[in-house]
Amino acid sequence: MKNTQIFGLHPVIEAIEAGKTIDKIFIQKGLKGALFSQLLSLVETYHLPHSYVPIEKLQRLTRGNHQGIVALLSPVEFVPLEELVLSTIESGRVPLFLILDHLSDVRNVGAIIRTAECTGVNGILLPKQGSASIGEDMVKTSAGAIFNLPLCKVDNLIDAIYYLQGSGIKVLGATEKASSLLYDFSLSEPLAIVMGAEDTGISKGVLKVLDEKAKLPLQGETSSLNVSVACGAFLYEVVRQRLMNQ
Repeated sequence: MKNTQIFGLHPVIEAIEAGKTIDKIFIQKGLKGALFSQLLSLVETYHLPHSYVPIEKLQRLTRGNHQGIVALLSPVEFVPLEELVLSTIESGRVPLFLILDHLSDVRNVGAIIRTAECTGVNGILLPKQGSASIGEDMVKTSAGAIFNLPLCKVDNLIDAIYYLQGSGIKVLGATEKASSLLYDFSLSEPLAIVMGAEDTGISKGVLKVLDEKAKLPLQGETSSLNVSVACGAFLYEVVRQRLMNQ
């Protein structure tokens, strides 16, 4: 399944006003004019993910008359954070959420979604800006799991973490900067796990508001694991502990 591509100022404005789920908007650098101002106002009002790119990028995306604007419609709908947390708590299950801190590789995110769905994660939180685009490659890598797991896009990860903590959910970061191993923690309580970006890890602001930090033991010479592999190790330790405590 491909995410629908639309281009041109009027079509993109109409899509936003119609409430379509926009995954990403690409805007030509230096674009000006009344219609562009109208579009930009909508982008800012609805906090839509966007980036300014050279015209060559737009020409690679489409051969149509893009007028400096190309938008990708998401193949999935996003769930509001409050709705996700409330429905999980009301279900009677012990909450387990995953927070992806600006992961940009489509295949990594797709693989994580597949593992998350298999391990009973209740939902995944992603920032609106700086996350991998949700399209055909991600759907394929997730093996369709993306349609079975609630996704939530948030304006600010730190605010989202505060909301989770206020809802009684502990937030644990997966980071090599941790002094304790993952296996030192009890993971049977309501929990959200933060996975950091492929190159930089968890951002400094997010690190400061975590309840706990944990790392995996590395026995070889390589300094780190692929983020999707590390995520799988974290999630299956949660599964192991929760099965033992049933």
